[in-house]
Amino acid sequence: MGATGPVSILRREVLALGTVLLTMAVAGCDKKTPWHESDVSGSLPPLSFSMTDATTGKPVTAADFRGKVTLLYFGYTLCPDFCPTTLTNLADVLKKLGAEAQDVRVLFVTVDPNRDTLPVLERYVALFAPQMVGLRGTPDELAALARRYRVAYSVTPGHGGHPYEVTHSSLVYVFDQNGNARLLVSSMAAQKPDVVGTEDDLRRLIARHQPMAWWEKIEQAV
Repeated sequence: MGATGPVSILRREVLALGTVLLTMAVAGCDKKTPWHESDVSGSLPPLSFSMTDATTGKPVTAADFRGKVTLLYFGYTLCPDFCPTTLTNLADVLKKLGAEAQDVRVLFVTVDPNRDTLPVLERYVALFAPQMVGLRGTPDELAALARRYRVAYSVTPGHGGHPYEVTHSSLVYVFDQNGNARLLVSSMAAQKPDVVGTEDDLRRLIARHQPMAWWEKIEQAV
């Protein structure tokens, strides 16, 4: 038959039905299953930055992490509390994800580039999980990224008997595989972090980005 024959018409109808069913399923899931962490979809800009990867020593941008669920966290290696606690809990989340952890990257952006050299950053993130990437930027690159996501930080060098002080946010930003901001995780630095809830949220984001969806398989079969 030609392009407008019965097989072609059936194929289009099956695809149309599949699309409708998928839309209903996703909408229904979202309404019935709220996220454990704060949903920031549409309220923050997509992931965008230009920095240096501590492991490779090469420049990287957000495009290098497309296809992965990406977590963004600001801190520094000499942090005595928030950073090690947050990264340890995130490492626990990654461990619970099992094989799916390969679809996740945790970007640790230092707010103290004066002391956090690339080798220091590389050794630090390696202590927690292989999916963690240390990023170091110039003062301008760091300021631009922090401003983009409304992150507050400060570095006060020691002087006149006052110690070297660094302050920073403890929030973790979660972006989907297309770089869109999706969640804001606030419990990873807490005494009782919601590791299970964060794990569940990441699994849902991972599941939404499959190499071949079921309706694509139908298209190939018809």
